[in-house]
Amino acid sequence: FRTERQSRKLTLVIVFIALLLDNMLLTVVVPIIPSYLYTVDDAVANMAKNHTTASPHTPSGTFHTIVSLYDNSVRVTSRGPMDSTPITLDQAQAVSLSTSALTPHNSTEPDCPKADDQLLNENVKVGLLFASKATVQLITNPFIGPLTNRIGYQIPMFAGFCIMFLSTIMFAFSSSYTLLFLARSLQGVGSSCSSVAGMGMLASVYTDDEERGNAIGIALGGLAMGVLLGPPFGSIMYEFVGKTAPFLILAVLAVLDGALQLFILQPSKVEPEVSIHLSSITFSFPGSICFANMAIAMLEPALPIWMMETMCPRKWQLGVAFLPASISYLIGTNIFGVLAHKMGRWLCSLIGMVLVGVSILCVPFAKDIYGLILPNFGVGFAIGMVDSSMMPIMGYLVDLRHVSVYGTVYAIADVAFCMGFALGPSAGGAIAKNIGFPWLMTIIGVVDILFAPLCYFLRSPPGREEKMKCARMHTPTHTHTHTNILHTLKQRYAFEYWLLVKAASDAERTIHCRPHRLKLLPSFHYQVKRRERNSRHTLIMRHTLNGLSV
Repeated sequence: FRTERQSRKLTLVIVFIALLLDNMLLTVVVPIIPSYLYTVDDAVANMAKNHTTASPHTPSGTFHTIVSLYDNSVRVTSRGPMDSTPITLDQAQAVSLSTSALTPHNSTEPDCPKADDQLLNENVKVGLLFASKATVQLITNPFIGPLTNRIGYQIPMFAGFCIMFLSTIMFAFSSSYTLLFLARSLQGVGSSCSSVAGMGMLASVYTDDEERGNAIGIALGGLAMGVLLGPPFGSIMYEFVGKTAPFLILAVLAVLDGALQLFILQPSKVEPEVSIHLSSITFSFPGSICFANMAIAMLEPALPIWMMETMCPRKWQLGVAFLPASISYLIGTNIFGVLAHKMGRWLCSLIGMVLVGVSILCVPFAKDIYGLILPNFGVGFAIGMVDSSMMPIMGYLVDLRHVSVYGTVYAIADVAFCMGFALGPSAGGAIAKNIGFPWLMTIIGVVDILFAPLCYFLRSPPGREEKMKCARMHTPTHTHTHTNILHTLKQRYAFEYWLLVKAASDAERTIHCRPHRLKLLPSFHYQVKRRERNSRHTLIMRHTLNGLSV
């Protein structure tokens, strides 16, 4: 028993670290990409403009324009200016000093890009880049779920690590939009393997519903820590070290996680695959996950650009703005992983959806970075409520209605998560460009509030397909449920049908919980015996009773 508990804890640690690194890579790019792409695009635009109006002092003029926007633009101009006279690093430093001398500039003040069409166009580019990961993950999940049911969770988990490591290296050394797009898309494949296999692995080793809720809450804490550490880590490293540094550090951590998986995880025997139809799962479950996470998915690419337009922040502030949401998500998942089981997961989800909508509606009213603290805190806390409530209940639904293989159902949950992060940035970028950031927040906030009442239907999960695994352990010859028995008797003996309803219902409850203690009511035996009409009737009824009472 002690060995089993230690094994379960090690599994939880591995899943925790995998989700941590996955989400650090997911969010570390949030403050880096908008600023980096704007720097590159603005440098190219200025060099093209100055190339058409070339003069003997064109190189200095070109560099002067870029330096007035961002401090570390030497990296951009050194990639290959369009003039015939290239600017060396020494020349760039000299021009930078002369520019600073001519133009008063306080090094502690932020550099403010002008709110023009070029900055607005970044909404679409950044949104598509961020959405590419979730889109690829959305396509991959339907294949990963059944695959884990066939070959187990360990191999997909390790494959996810390998793909994530490759994606991290690509992020570190990519300098064009195309390569960044490919790196982000590749991350979607690795994330699909890690998240589906990891959650399925936890659900399989924690069979008790309450313990499973606690374990998934802890694992989602790893996700929360990744979301928590990613933006400030990325923005600070980008500001003071450069774009490559944060990704190389994540690559080293990924190697350590891969070594841990290699030594601890062992291939396990897989149960026979069972098909799970989408019609058997209430769509309120994935809908709650999708729309709650769509709010933060729309916020991630649009908020830094809106801050650049209205608040004139430093680069490190673009990532720190998400810190309240990350901290509150960590708090929410750890609190409601335990509390949701006691107060009702449907109620936690309903309150969380309303809180997401209200918090998102408050974001556009912020006038500076301090005004974003409370709305972002509410968004993160509410999404933590929804995720920690919905993830365990998906596993409970499988226990109730199917053989306990969890790959497919957590693939469905991950599809819902990915739909939010695929539609959110892509649609959000276009909406922010055309009608503005405040209207974008209004739309998604109202959608979340309107969806919240549907969580009431999660109060009693449907159980049309009864789980008979426990009964088969004690009575291997029986596979019929009370529904099939009653249907047969209703067709053949309508007159006696009403006598069987109560007893069969009691029998079903006893079969599901304690099949070896099943005893039929004496009054039921007496009433059935009185109604026997002929020998054929007697034979069928006794066969039915024997089937229920073995």
